[in-house]
Amino acid sequence: MRARIAPTPSGFLHVGNAFNFLVIAELVKTFGGTLVLRIDDLDAGRVRKEYVEDVFSTLEWLGIQVDEGPSGWDDLRRSWSQQLRLDHYRSVVETLKALGWLYPCTCSRTRIERRGTGPHTCPFADPSEAPPGTPWRLRVPVGHAVRWVEWGGSEHVIDLATAMPDPVMVQRDTERPAYQIASLVDDLEMRIDHIVRGADLVPSTACQLYLAQGLDMRPFEHVRFHHHPLITDPAGRKFSKSAGATSLRSMRQAGVPIGPMADRAKAHVEALLARING
Repeated sequence: MRARIAPTPSGFLHVGNAFNFLVIAELVKTFGGTLVLRIDDLDAGRVRKEYVEDVFSTLEWLGIQVDEGPSGWDDLRRSWSQQLRLDHYRSVVETLKALGWLYPCTCSRTRIERRGTGPHTCPFADPSEAPPGTPWRLRVPVGHAVRWVEWGGSEHVIDLATAMPDPVMVQRDTERPAYQIASLVDDLEMRIDHIVRGADLVPSTACQLYLAQGLDMRPFEHVRFHHHPLITDPAGRKFSKSAGATSLRSMRQAGVPIGPMADRAKAHVEALLARING
């Protein structure tokens, strides 16, 4: 087993991140696997040193040791940053363009969603006419179902055009490849074979499987996925990164024990293993 913890340093981590980290670490420990730390710093404009340092403080607080990955801020920037792999992601973008899977589009997300089952049209009939900085979207066929079996036996059938209609693959102005491409490329290059995510990322998994199939990235077909339930606040809303009382940094400073969260993660892993073992 090679699994990864892959936080995005765009804010201080929250309890949902802690649960995810603990579940992954428990699974890797159970199977004697390799735990990789990948910090998804693709959006350089939102990355701050204190957010990256919060990742390492959180792992130490949770008692999680990784086998591969950066050791700190300087090591991340020197050897592990996604900024160092931009050419890998852009190569995939160019392949998708050559296949006709991407098209330049200045439409808003709302307009794309309202289009429904309409044609994939935009003012740029000829992609070469698109000026620099124009976003490029993934052409998702209407009614295309992405299927996979979760680690543990449940099957997902996702209508990608409904769940994620023509997502942006190259960002506006920055021309930065999207998370979907970077995550797919990194998982393949790092030989990740088990991906554990929150249930909110099911559409992302469907999108990445669709991309992998189109690019004939066969190793991705053998990756096992597990999407765990989200940890929510008292109102039933999922947590988001913040500097408030729900951040892990605030919890560490307040001396909140991690025992209950660790027990919850361990119980979740035990239930998953019971399903896997029949």
